[in-house]
Amino acid sequence: MSPTLNNSERVLTVRALVIGIILSLFISIAGPYADCSIQGSNLMLTALPLIATTLLFLLILLINVPLSKLKRGLRPGELLIVFIMMLVGCSIPTMGLSEQLLPILAGGRYYATEFNRWEGLIFSHMPDWLAVKDSEAVRCFFEGLPKGGRIPWAAWKAPLIAWLSFILALYAVMYSMMVIIRKQWMEKERLLYPLMQLPEEMVESPKEGSTINQFFKNPVLWLGISVPVVISSINGLHTYFHFIPEITLNSGFPIFRNTTGVYMQISFPVIGITYLLSTSLSLSLWLFSILGTIQTGIFNILGYSIGAREAYCAYSPSVSHQGFGAMIVLVIFIIWMAKGHLKDVFRKAFKGDKNIDDNDEALSYRAAVFILIFGLIFMMGWLVKSGLPIHIAMLLMVAAFVVFIALTRVIVQGGMLVVKSPLTPQVFTIAAVGSNAIGLSGLTALAYSFIWCADLKVFLMPYVAHSFKLVEEIKMNKRLITLSILIAVLVSMAGSIYTVMKLSYRYGGMNLNEWYFKGCPLVPFDYIAEKINHPVGISWERWMFTGIGAGVMAGLIYMTNHFLWWPVHPLGFPVGNTLPVAQVWFSIFLAWLVKIMVLRYGGPKIYKKTKYFFLGLVLGQFVIAGIWIIIDFITGMQGNVLYTI
Repeated sequence: MSPTLNNSERVLTVRALVIGIILSLFISIAGPYADCSIQGSNLMLTALPLIATTLLFLLILLINVPLSKLKRGLRPGELLIVFIMMLVGCSIPTMGLSEQLLPILAGGRYYATEFNRWEGLIFSHMPDWLAVKDSEAVRCFFEGLPKGGRIPWAAWKAPLIAWLSFILALYAVMYSMMVIIRKQWMEKERLLYPLMQLPEEMVESPKEGSTINQFFKNPVLWLGISVPVVISSINGLHTYFHFIPEITLNSGFPIFRNTTGVYMQISFPVIGITYLLSTSLSLSLWLFSILGTIQTGIFNILGYSIGAREAYCAYSPSVSHQGFGAMIVLVIFIIWMAKGHLKDVFRKAFKGDKNIDDNDEALSYRAAVFILIFGLIFMMGWLVKSGLPIHIAMLLMVAAFVVFIALTRVIVQGGMLVVKSPLTPQVFTIAAVGSNAIGLSGLTALAYSFIWCADLKVFLMPYVAHSFKLVEEIKMNKRLITLSILIAVLVSMAGSIYTVMKLSYRYGGMNLNEWYFKGCPLVPFDYIAEKINHPVGISWERWMFTGIGAGVMAGLIYMTNHFLWWPVHPLGFPVGNTLPVAQVWFSIFLAWLVKIMVLRYGGPKIYKKTKYFFLGLVLGQFVIAGIWIIIDFITGMQGNVLYTI
């Protein structure tokens, strides 16, 4: 349901913008602080972020309802603007940028030793501006400043300016791509954007004379909310008082002679969102997860392997390359489906065709196309300057945008809360041409590219796509949404970088989040050092599995588009055996099974009523996890994890 809005109401008001800025700044500080200090539930590692949803819930019920009684409440459009700014702001502070950028820029030199020989292997082949050089600044980042010491901003100035210019160009390209494709996905293909159904329902206008809308008055919703609230509260209390028994929501067991395993987790948000999907789509997500595990197990039993598991990839290299081949075909299919629309976009951009209307877009098509072109040129030049040969820079960028576009499609159509690529662009690039073709300077630059296109659980593009969906029904000058998103990006970037720097230099990164300061900085340099020490050529076996994945994906797309009886949607194949899906496949299966039963025995009427119970599962888990983060902050408790995915 889209929010009911008065066509004449102004939504980008000063108060909406101010509240959006304040909450975006709060998110930019709270995200790193929660990760580094509290180390509890993940606040913003999902495409529908816990912190943004919880803040919207509190804003509506604790602030907006009382204000509405005084006729001063925020209107639905204003609430959407605030939520959009929070949504976009969540893409940057943690894994999206700041908690990867800063530790990697300093971590390479901090972890360089005589044993791993990174100094000679890697850092002698890079420009000075690519990372922090000052050894004392690096040491204090991980170990903390001496008493009275100050953050050495001068040592960070050159690399931060260089990297933030690249990141802003990347964001501009992502934004322009989503402007260009918006009409195709929303108006022509009519994708559902299931993750946005919850915030749309939350901001729905109340009936005349009421201050609370029908969504929050629905008892079925509160029944759904109560389930994760009760269970998570018991588990939260268990962390404080061990005599209270914990309710375990995950398990697993080994298969294929202990060579692989099946992980089973009950995730209330995943169950809730999956219930909104078509049964063919949810079937494909859990089915291909199981099939990928079976393939991995069979290959393990037979002793067949194309190599060890590589950085940030799926469990099996063969499955990883199949998934990447599927993603390539998915992006080709997306472009093919949009070919007519793309012709209109470029005709409007270059010829100014008056028959093509772009007044309802966040940017004019001309602006979007030229931002796209010049952004890509800037990124290409930057990568070449960092040490990549031009043809390798082109290959890396193509691979990266295959991942960005494919994952965005999976998120906006498939409603996946967390999803990642089966293969990183760096692994694909080396497999495609061999490490010798890249050279030492190129491999070094490839290591630092892990900052922006490797462990992609969070990135800007799907948040922008969701923002465009939320403003679809708002009668406003859509160009103004660009301003609010730009402000949110800049505020979140500045706030989170400052917070991570402040925490690191005050307490020492080694004493903070173990992954971001001990794991994340090691992965790219371990991987690239291995390729320098043991050069590899073109991997034809990997190309073979990439081709197999492409062929299977093409077949699935053909069957889905030509036979109504075909039950398996292709969208699950590229990501089915990635770690996030492998963790939650059982929750997806449960929601699929329940929906099948409800539709068969209750029909659409019962489905519409029960939908609110499942939305309650999502909202309840987010809100209670957020409340426990506040409790943990007050009490000083660490590691009280009630929600991951």
